[in-house]
Amino acid sequence: MPIRTTPLVNNQYYHVYNRGVARNPTFFGKRDYERFINLLSYYRFTSPPLRFSKFLLQTVENREKILHGLSGSSQEVSVCCYCLMPNHFHLLLRQMSDKGISDFMKRVSDGFTKYINIKHKRVGPVFQGAFKAVRIESDEQLIHVSRYIHINPIVDFVVKTINDLLEYPWSSIKSYLYPEVNRFVDGETVLSQFSSREKYKEFILNQIDYAQTLREIKHLCFMEA
Repeated sequence: MPIRTTPLVNNQYYHVYNRGVARNPTFFGKRDYERFINLLSYYRFTSPPLRFSKFLLQTVENREKILHGLSGSSQEVSVCCYCLMPNHFHLLLRQMSDKGISDFMKRVSDGFTKYINIKHKRVGPVFQGAFKAVRIESDEQLIHVSRYIHINPIVDFVVKTINDLLEYPWSSIKSYLYPEVNRFVDGETVLSQFSSREKYKEFILNQIDYAQTLREIKHLCFMEA
């Protein structure tokens, strides 16, 4: 197993990402995206009582009880933003407990891999080795990486228009732009750098054309072209 060179420290923010094996697709349809997002939400807590696959087998009443119990418990990570793309994902995470990001990513990756392998009758890993993690070193880098994550669908030409980007269902962008969308995303730290959600929207949109060259923000994210 490769040794991680970036230490994962409590209360620090990290850009976490990975792609499919041999750059193959990781998400094949709506339900795959939804499954990964639900895994992010469920496994952010420190001690979920059941594996997510077992959780789904419970009655609606029991699931509600489990989620209510988890809502007051400690968290492994805080999910600040995310974006799922056809063959990779980006997360902006704050580690909340010792080994929080590592434990969280193992549960999410293992759970998703088992789901994909059963659904598509395949074997082997879905993701390409261990996840990558880059520590965020300043508030400026934090907001720029959040922008990089949120505009990734249009930068990589998965969507073509600004409206499609703002409505992209597999990222946290709606949680940032619309206060009525209250999922599990904690965008408070990023949004606190702006006077309003509208100002954050202007920020993420004002350099899309330039971002499509991947020049300005590559050095912040250390993603391969």
